[in-house]
Amino acid sequence: MARNLAASLAVAGIGSSAALAGPERPPVCALVEKAGADALLSVPFRVVDGRIYVDARVNGGGPYSFAVDTGASGMGRADASLVAKLKLPVTGAAETSDAVASARVDTVRLASVELGGLVRRDIEVMTRDYSSRMMPEAAFAGILGRAFFADGLLVIDYPKQRLTFTRGPGLARGAAGVLGYERAFRVPVTIGAISTEGNLDTGANVSFVLPKPLFDRVGGGTVAAAGDGKLSNTAVKTGSATLRGPFRIGSATLSDMTVRVSDKYPELLVGAHALQHFALLVDQRSSSVALCPAGAS
Repeated sequence: MARNLAASLAVAGIGSSAALAGPERPPVCALVEKAGADALLSVPFRVVDGRIYVDARVNGGGPYSFAVDTGASGMGRADASLVAKLKLPVTGAAETSDAVASARVDTVRLASVELGGLVRRDIEVMTRDYSSRMMPEAAFAGILGRAFFADGLLVIDYPKQRLTFTRGPGLARGAAGVLGYERAFRVPVTIGAISTEGNLDTGANVSFVLPKPLFDRVGGGTVAAAGDGKLSNTAVKTGSATLRGPFRIGSATLSDMTVRVSDKYPELLVGAHALQHFALLVDQRSSSVALCPAGAS
């Protein structure tokens, strides 16, 4: 449904070891440089446990710390702390899903949200208390969701810690290294010889989460107890394991990854601890994404 705003998996304490493949520069990496030259906005970002944080202005005030989350649909979210600070009235309600459970939450209206040279006006966003459940360094005033960047090319360059957005030339669906999607941002992934689909989610502080049936299909192995994976509306028990892979996502290859395994989580999730080795390009105009390996952009 239009207001079904899926939230990100938030599991703390995940380590990963990655072997990046291939010295060749994928052709799609040229767009990272071109986006910088044509940028409507180009801002640095901070990384806390894999998640991306930028400084944005809200209703002309701030700056406030916002997370950039490709796992969040809609324009974004407002933390309860921001709503209280700006004395924003509740304007409605909406349903949120974390892929396992749903909940009803309030919505508020923001007159403007500005990041660099990009301004969105009169937007309705969900609000709830996110930050009180986080470590102080990970707290935020809000989230920028994928619709905030829907009309151009978004480049999240993890190695350089820079976020760029342009309405210039973007990804050509079907080109080398470019992955199309039907549902944001589920793209083809191979694990060893097994082909599947994975959800690219910059808001999830994990490398990969595999449903147990998929884990068994790709070779499985010993799974150690790893505690609960905390979702927005519930929690699921998870285990920890190491998978040789390799994991292949377009031009990106990762091996020897520490992953989470869950009986309850319904899909392969590709989180920030995997994506942080690359520049991630997202072009919602052509419903396509690409990954550019570190050192190739």
